[in-house]
Amino acid sequence: MDSTTLQLFAGIGGILVLATLVGQLLKWRASAPNPVIDNLNARINAWWVMVAVIGIAFMMGQVGVILLFYGVSFYALREFMTLTPTRRSDYPALVAAFYFALPVQYLLIGMDWYGLFSIFIPVYLFLLMPILSSLGGDTTHFLERTSKVQWGLTIAVYCVSAVPALLTLDIPGYEGRNLLLIAWLILVVQLSDVLQYVCGKLWGKHKIAPNLSPSKTTEGFFGGIALATLIGAALYWITPFAPWQAALLALIVCLLGFAGGLVMSAIKRDRGVKDWGHMIEGHGGMLDRLDSVCFAAPVFFHLVRYGWS
Repeated sequence: MDSTTLQLFAGIGGILVLATLVGQLLKWRASAPNPVIDNLNARINAWWVMVAVIGIAFMMGQVGVILLFYGVSFYALREFMTLTPTRRSDYPALVAAFYFALPVQYLLIGMDWYGLFSIFIPVYLFLLMPILSSLGGDTTHFLERTSKVQWGLTIAVYCVSAVPALLTLDIPGYEGRNLLLIAWLILVVQLSDVLQYVCGKLWGKHKIAPNLSPSKTTEGFFGGIALATLIGAALYWITPFAPWQAALLALIVCLLGFAGGLVMSAIKRDRGVKDWGHMIEGHGGMLDRLDSVCFAAPVFFHLVRYGWS
């Protein structure tokens, strides 16, 4: 990591230290156990772990980042498939998804083969998955079953892999700093989620999508996205963007992140669950943390690729 990346992580560490102190102070001042404060501290502790893992991956460079997101995709795909019932005849497609599509997608990114990793899953695997499922001769809910596998691959593998794919971009004057693009994207999208939650708790009165996500409010939506957009613009110095470009891109990824959260919430409501899993204390499952990034990452990747590289 270069000095700019180290400074960014030092700043994030400082914010987490402050958040930890505030959380512990609130816990100390509470006269009785408070579920809200306990959840806040659990989330802060989880953020420490996640930032540490990302930091270690960044120190390892491109290989470390690709391996990190390979693991992220694997667990995200497992969570998705766990909540979507399958039948015995779907096993060949599931095996191909986990042990062929997933590793090949990340291998292609490691090889910097844009012409293939950009279409490998949405074209070739979309054709292969129903072929494999049809070999079992089971036609019960066939369209629904094959769609679930395709959706799982798209969300958990194709969309998530767009994050390490940012390392393949050749941006004039920005050589060797692509890790900062990943940091900027994750930071802006995740801060948008946090700030929407905080603004909603402070000022939220009107539910924006009560049937999908009861905790999201109109006030939280506008306040969180506006603040995250300003932060994204303020962090232009770690990107190849001008301040106004950083603000515009931050707005786009924040809006996509919000939309991703709604879509993934709709899937959870359809399956009758609150969280995708319990992997991360205070945060739910892997997909509960990635829902926003999943929708923002591929669009951000292509905007930067065609606008700056």
